[in-house]
Amino acid sequence: MTSQSVFERILDPAGRADPYPLFGQLRATPVARQEDGTYVVSTYREIVELLHDPRVSSDRRNLASAAEPPDRYPAFIGLDPPEHDRLRRLTMRHFGPPHSPGLVDGLRPAMLRITTELIDGIAGKRRADLVDEVAYPLPVAVICRVLGVPQEDEPQFHAWADQIIETLGPGEEDRAERERERQAVSKQLEGYLAGLAEVRREQPGEDLLSGLVTYRGADGAMTPQEVVSTSVLLLIAGHETTINLIANGMLTLLRHPDLLRRVRDEPGLVVPTVEELLRYEPPVQIISSRTALDDITIAGTTIPAGSPIVLALAAGSRDPAHVSDPDRFDPCRPRNEHLGFGGGVHYCFGAPLARLEAQIVLAELVRRLRDPRLVADPPPYRPSPVLRGPRHLLVDYDGVDPA
Repeated sequence: MTSQSVFERILDPAGRADPYPLFGQLRATPVARQEDGTYVVSTYREIVELLHDPRVSSDRRNLASAAEPPDRYPAFIGLDPPEHDRLRRLTMRHFGPPHSPGLVDGLRPAMLRITTELIDGIAGKRRADLVDEVAYPLPVAVICRVLGVPQEDEPQFHAWADQIIETLGPGEEDRAERERERQAVSKQLEGYLAGLAEVRREQPGEDLLSGLVTYRGADGAMTPQEVVSTSVLLLIAGHETTINLIANGMLTLLRHPDLLRRVRDEPGLVVPTVEELLRYEPPVQIISSRTALDDITIAGTTIPAGSPIVLALAAGSRDPAHVSDPDRFDPCRPRNEHLGFGGGVHYCFGAPLARLEAQIVLAELVRRLRDPRLVADPPPYRPSPVLRGPRHLLVDYDGVDPA
């Protein structure tokens, strides 16, 4: 029986609570070839270089030998320019500048109202699961509001997203079975969104889905399949990652009580705190869907054309060659360039929304919970090595201050 490689140990759920020592070991070989022919890149400079290299494809159809069937209609996160650029422009038109500059900030009052209601809901208790009762409901409500999903369908959306997320980790022995499960769940989600898109086509509203199905412009219009694949992407990326960012953030603050008190007393500190969280405890730890289109030589290693490439973002953001004292949580770093939202043409589409949600929720939790304390450290984690965060975060507290 062969021993596990460092990367295989990172994928093992047994180490999910603290993978960072393993990421440190991984950086000793900046470009590490795995037995299956995958190249894992773990240092900041090399990751950034590959994120901006047009010879690195995000389209799984370019793999020399695909171990799994490609998506029938890939979302733009799984496409390369120019297809990627067209779909991203069509989507961004209804989400952010220059055509919809006020959408994210315009959600601030609703985010604060929902957060207030969620914290009010745990006011009569002395123990709460901050994942189930706060960190999950807000992002789900927000992304459903953005897309135009009826409120009563939010729980089903979360169930679908959870099932899909569980299949995203690279390298598991049961990958084929997980892929079959993902395809089955995705089909249910896609069917629902296709039906909702048809309703919006006939009765458009102010939501993003209505914009996707009705807009015609210089880039043409989205096909029905493109509308559905884009909506699925926004659902998954728009709430699963933010749940983890909030949960990782509260866990980190509870582990640093002096800093928690500072954030409570200096509300403006929550902004750099969230930025440091994206470096120190990123919700997206690994990008596992890249392929070399040509031979690429980096850090003295040649990655052959057609090879799978994994970018270990969490390792890169803690690279001591890039940031001093990388294992220390310090929101007051003078420079904080991290990989929390990826980079290049695939830089996280929803970054402004995720930042704002985390800032609002963490600020309100810190301000209103009296003497919050972890019940278990480490808490139980989700199994995925890609989107890492606590499955539950039980906290005891002495009461909840008024809003």
